Amino acid sequence: MEDTIAAIATAPGEGGIGIIRISGEKSEEIIDRIFVPASGATGAGADRKMTYGNIVDPKDGSIIDEVLCVLMHGPKTYTTEDVAEIDCHGGMVSLRKTLELVLCSGARMAEPGEFTKRAFLNGRLDLSQAEAVVDVVKAKSDKTFDVAMGQLEGVFSERIREIRKELVDILVNITVNIDYPDEDIEQLTYSKLNDDLTKVRDEISNLLESSDTGRIISEGLKVAIIGKPNVGKSSLMNNLLKENRAIVTDIPGTTRDTIEESLSVRGIPVRLTDTAGIRETEDVIEKIGIERSKESFNTADLVIFIIDTVSGIGEEDLEIISHINSRRVIVVLNKIDLSGRFDPRQIRELLPDAVFIPASMKSMAGVPDIEQQIVDMVYGGKVSQDTNIIVTNVRHKNLLLRAELAANDGLTMTDMGEPLEFIEIDVNECYSSLGEIIGEEVEDDILNEVFSRFCLGK
Repeated sequence: MEDTIAAIATAPGEGGIGIIRISGEKSEEIIDRIFVPASGATGAGADRKMTYGNIVDPKDGSIIDEVLCVLMHGPKTYTTEDVAEIDCHGGMVSLRKTLELVLCSGARMAEPGEFTKRAFLNGRLDLSQAEAVVDVVKAKSDKTFDVAMGQLEGVFSERIREIRKELVDILVNITVNIDYPDEDIEQLTYSKLNDDLTKVRDEISNLLESSDTGRIISEGLKVAIIGKPNVGKSSLMNNLLKENRAIVTDIPGTTRDTIEESLSVRGIPVRLTDTAGIRETEDVIEKIGIERSKESFNTADLVIFIIDTVSGIGEEDLEIISHINSRRVIVVLNKIDLSGRFDPRQIRELLPDAVFIPASMKSMAGVPDIEQQIVDMVYGGKVSQDTNIIVTNVRHKNLLLRAELAANDGLTMTDMGEPLEFIEIDVNECYSSLGEIIGEEVEDDILNEVFSRFCLGK
């Protein structure tokens, strides 16, 4: 923490601007040594004022790059330390040479996530907010970004603190009744203790209910489009992507391998897989594609099963149904513009829990309904689409599960009328588990693991 650290804060490659970030007590000293303002003055100039000038090698006076430089004194900075940023031209050579000068002038190379780690250690962010920084950077959809920003602003952290405050009140009452049983104090009844612990347990359970939605928002919903050859799988993929990504022909077996694409469906990140048509074939290459298709829908969160209403249900459809009848399924009844006599009762009997959508890939009829079903499946009616208190982090989920288990154990002890000393252990475990989420009780190895996932410069 005493070192001054530096790193390139922008993505590698060519760009208009590349930024080098410096943090630590030597930030101003380093800037004074290598930056020469065009005005002829010395140093970076006034606090938080962008200054135009050159990065100059102090050894021989050679100009490395024409830059803008800003110095920001702590504590009102990202790390709460003195911070400087140098805006170079966005080429790798310019950034590399400038960074080398910074390192030679008293800084060391920052470790992954070390700027944010310092923000956490210096009290500017709690641990869950620090983790949200990664989610903001990696967000691939509007909803992912909105949830991450809510957590970065402290919405989730505040909810955890509120629950921990309730646990503190419970612990105080337990401790007082244990330590001063003969004093003139309000006696803690098991009935009240049960009510208080049940309230806490239910609040934790409500947060956990959002974790499946959170995983999808964070990682993306895995959707596999399946069906026999030539039923419109590739056409559906193109319609969802709103571009001609997959080749579409009237020849069965055109798609011989899985095609994967990422997209956003009404703000939800989706990992879409178009699979090879499943049928009996002697073609060796097509067989490999069919096996990959089966692997895709076995690991998918959602299966979109397309039925050709013109040709009706065949042996291939029945084989597919035998593989997917226990999964979440949307059945798309395609080519309704060409068939008016298709009876879906058989397929409904075979897949009673599936959602059925009449559609035409040619006219895009039914595609908006498919998108809406994807949205409804993600939220499941349990989580409001407008809330940002959604558990997206696996570490948070595991700690919430541990806290919920401890609360349940405490309730079991309470129902059995066990001594308060035993119940206190479970309440403390619940309190500590929630504290690990926001970093108030966390080991160094956990911190190192969390911040190792960050990129350099952040």
